Amino acid sequence: MKEVKEFETESKQLLNLMINSIYTNKEIFLRELVSNASDAIDKYKYIALNSNNKYPLKDFSIDISYDKEKRTITIKDNGVGMNKEDLINDLGTIARSGSKDFVNKFSNAKKELDKEKKENNQEDLNIIGQFGVGFYSAFMVAKNITVLTKKYDSNEGFKFESDGVKTYTIESNDTLKDSGTEIILTLKDNTDTEDYDKYLNDYEIEELIKKYSDYIRYPIKMEVTTKKEKLDKDGKPIEGEYEDVKEVKTLNSMVPLWKKNKKDVTDEELANFYKSKFNDYSDPLASLFINVDGVISYNALVFIPSHAPYNLYSENYEKGLDLYSKGIFIKEKCKELVPDYLKFIKGVVDSEDFDLNISREMLQNSPVLRRINDNIEKKVIEKLKDIEDTDFKKYIEFFKNFGDHIKFGIYSSFGAKKELLEDLLIFHSLNSKDDEFITLKQYKEKMKEGQKEIYYVSGKSLEAIKLLPQLEKYRKLGIDVLLLTQNIDEFALSMMKDYQKVEFKNITNESSEDLSTEEKDKISTLEAENKRVLDDLGESLKGKVDKVTFSTKLVDSPVCITTKDNYSLNMEETLKNDPNNKENKDLYKATKVLEINPDHELFKAISKLTNDDDIKKYGALLYDEAMLLEGFDVEDKSAFVKNLNDLMLKNINK
Repeated sequence: MKEVKEFETESKQLLNLMINSIYTNKEIFLRELVSNASDAIDKYKYIALNSNNKYPLKDFSIDISYDKEKRTITIKDNGVGMNKEDLINDLGTIARSGSKDFVNKFSNAKKELDKEKKENNQEDLNIIGQFGVGFYSAFMVAKNITVLTKKYDSNEGFKFESDGVKTYTIESNDTLKDSGTEIILTLKDNTDTEDYDKYLNDYEIEELIKKYSDYIRYPIKMEVTTKKEKLDKDGKPIEGEYEDVKEVKTLNSMVPLWKKNKKDVTDEELANFYKSKFNDYSDPLASLFINVDGVISYNALVFIPSHAPYNLYSENYEKGLDLYSKGIFIKEKCKELVPDYLKFIKGVVDSEDFDLNISREMLQNSPVLRRINDNIEKKVIEKLKDIEDTDFKKYIEFFKNFGDHIKFGIYSSFGAKKELLEDLLIFHSLNSKDDEFITLKQYKEKMKEGQKEIYYVSGKSLEAIKLLPQLEKYRKLGIDVLLLTQNIDEFALSMMKDYQKVEFKNITNESSEDLSTEEKDKISTLEAENKRVLDDLGESLKGKVDKVTFSTKLVDSPVCITTKDNYSLNMEETLKNDPNNKENKDLYKATKVLEINPDHELFKAISKLTNDDDIKKYGALLYDEAMLLEGFDVEDKSAFVKNLNDLMLKNINK
């Protein structure tokens, strides 16, 4: 006899909320029903293993089929099944989880089992459901749902049917001969905005299973139609002739790659998984398995790409690792699992410890995410250090692609990640070949006796840097200097301040502390002897430089530009060009000093001039020369040309 029952008032309200508000993506319905089917099999399997052979193990599977004419989709399992009471409690009462009750019930029962048996069986219990709402997600696409079911310990089967509005019906039914559940969805009619027919084809269902349920541990089977070559009477293919063939296909992989033993996974498998999963044409540079079993348990498979994606620096680029819970796909590119500076890594994380919202579409705020993030960060850095130590050429390729991100990690953390990342930094240097890099550790080990600082200089390119006059002294003395070619370099070092207690020093920064007493006395004497010339030069560069002085850095060049307060010209330009600093760009200004080589013939000639105006013109030209060598354009091209022409003409007419 068919019984008509009404959902309780609260349940009706909740059901309406379920269908229209909780889930944002209609395609989720298939994931939820497949997860329920997997749970049903898990429950039966657990009961069977603890039944002393009363209930036999089966050839477990989840079967999906569809009927285009009837517009139905069917999901069938051979799991635990339901009786009348279960149907009323679990389907007639919204947000009551039969899976959760099952776990609680059998968790208590297991206390009575011996320790060994308990541990063995616990591993086989992997219930996904917890909220009791997944079934109702089907009403997002279905106008009617029929459930045929038979419980494992009963000879009576039942039929549940509802349109998801006010009522549901329950009646006896003997369709199923074995325990399990069959859910039949009658799809809603298409509208101008919704195409429900799309779920009635092989391709769409396969795609949804691959996306959300690929790692359900029981085979998900469906009869699919494929085109195959026709065979002649001898069984040989007939060229150019094909026919539609129906065959049962397993749609899911079942065992996630990240849950396998690393030893059992080949490099080819890893590469194929990476390229397929993350749409890359190249093999990854490296991969790492992370298995953590403790207060927080999770499995992860993380990849370091061999090249930067084309949109890595685009505003549209989305960082993050794909999130799974108990093998069920939850979220693509979960950004909370990856620190910003490691945004380039790809991978998956699977954990039972995530706090998911009721629809399993979103994460609740949880310290679990932060802990996993921290652990993955450390594991990736350890992997990079290992590559650096064992295959430096390979590491150089990584650094060319992603080195700026490592530097950003130091800078953005205000130096807090210095100890974690400093040994990953590599640079070109004055004493190295153009294609060579050295680590900070290598630089420190090769420092000259008495050298107290790690010297560096920055510029727009390696070629431009090597032309800087400030390098002349260091080149002559054989002292190595780090050559920084990226905008982020100086900012990272400024946050670090030192490497293993050896401070960094920009050789373009003006500092009297570097001078010996003898050098200070020499400069002081020269400044006094050439006060008129220095005053004229300073007057010509008023507003451009803070002062004009003599240099001990220069050997062959007549002049160079230095700055005060550890704030370089390149840092100034970087901050000025930062679109985020448009309103404050004038605040970032390096204090420049024009340093003159007192031993250069050009200065000696200028010092003999008696015409103050001529000295000022030479001063302007010397400043422009110094700025050009720094890699900057002449600020006032018309003044530059006029001064140059005036002085050339005057010299010609002598």
